Formats: sequence, C-alpha cells, structure tokens
Amino acid sequence: MAKPKKTDEVLAQVSAAPARRWLAYLILFTLGALVIYVSLVQPPAVGWLIFMLVFGVCMLWLAERMRRATTTVITLTPEGLFDSSGTILARMDEIVAVSRGAFAAKPTNGFTLKLNTKRPNAWAPGMWWRVGRRVGVGGVTGAGQARFMAEVI
Repeated sequence: MAKPKKTDEVLAQVSAAPARRWLAYLILFTLGALVIYVSLVQPPAVGWLIFMLVFGVCMLWLAERMRRATTTVITLTPEGLFDSSGTILARMDEIVAVSRGAFAAKPTNGFTLKLNTKRPNAWAPGMWWRVGRRVGVGGVTGAGQARFMAEVI
C-alpha cells in the first residue's frame, strides 16, 4: 500500500467533521453500553441474553473502529485517492464515474466512485468504503470538503 509521495500535489482533502465524529461515536458507544447494561440488569431468556451481549459488544467494537478511522484524512492527488494511513482507495486511471446527486446511492455528505477494475473490499467506518468496483467517500465528513473533492475528480 503506497502512501502518496511528499512531492505529490494535494488537490483536495476530506476529514471528519469534529461534531459529527463525536456524535456518531457517542451514539454507537451508548447503544452498545445500554444493550449490555439492560441485558445484565434484567436478563432475558438465555438465547436473547447471548444475542444482546454479542450485539452490545459488536456496537462497542464498531464505535472504537469508527473512532480510529475518523482520525484519518482522505487525500486526492494526481495519482489517486489515498487515506492518511496509506491505503489506496482508487487510482485516477481507474475512476470511470462520480455520483454525488441527491438520489445516488452514496454515503451521507459524500460521493461514490465507479471504478473500471475491482479492488479488494475495505471499510473505514464513517469515512469510506470499497466494495468491488464502487468506492464511497463520506459519512461523518464535511459536506463542503466532499463536494469539492467530487468536483475536482
């Protein structure tokens, strides 16, 4: 996974909006903690107890994963789209189309890219996802930054 070179020109950057980032984290964490608390204070049948405990732990895990993912910054260079951890989201020569309309299947405050080749599935909760030939950027990101990046692409 190649990180963009220091000499590369940065065309646009997208980062998490602080208020959205912490609100999303707080909601996921609270849901997980609340489900675990309710299942331990008033234990339901064994099957439901196991389900609720697993669900609560999964929500806490997702909250932590999102907290870490939203510390990264997505950068657009002439070579492609990268995140600050070095992950290549898409190369410029792979991008076929950009969707950011009101009825496009896209993340909140973001856009979707259609690629000409399949890339491995990956996900940074709240920031971006990649499934097959589609890459979605957005979630807890700033709408203005994502709109600008989509226009530049």
